[in-house]
Amino acid sequence: MKLRGLIDEDFTQYKKPSMFLIAPYCNFKCCLEAGNKICQNMEVVKDPIIEIYNGRLIDRYLSNPITKAIVFGGLEPMDSFEEVYEFIDALRFEYSCFDDVVIYTGYNADEIIDQWMRLSKFDNVIIKFGRFVPDQPSHFDEVLGVELASPNQYAIKL
Repeated sequence: MKLRGLIDEDFTQYKKPSMFLIAPYCNFKCCLEAGNKICQNMEVVKDPIIEIYNGRLIDRYLSNPITKAIVFGGLEPMDSFEEVYEFIDALRFEYSCFDDVVIYTGYNADEIIDQWMRLSKFDNVIIKFGRFVPDQPSHFDEVLGVELASPNQYAIKL
């Protein structure tokens, strides 16, 4: 799997302690729609892309007694969907781990219906939908247990 980075123990992206996997790509759709460089993660594209075998990542996750979920975010996980899908498939079927997997996407639900349907075969997958819209109030999302940056953003458990 290609990543821009990872955080073994993250306590801000989800209500459970999580391994945070930073996706390697993004088309910066939020910036394009806003007509301005608004992405808080724009600097991440300067970080080198690293490749880590899925089994090694999963072993690393499972060996940590603190983490209870895996979160994909940082840039745009849906822009490297096949790698995300293969990771979840290995986690579920090769390692029999059914911990929550959270995917932070800036896409709207109607833009990624095919991916959403493919992910629905897995238990305990949560998708946060919606672009960041500047100058909007944040709100608490019950599913994630965290504040989201703008009111159009929401999470659902598949």
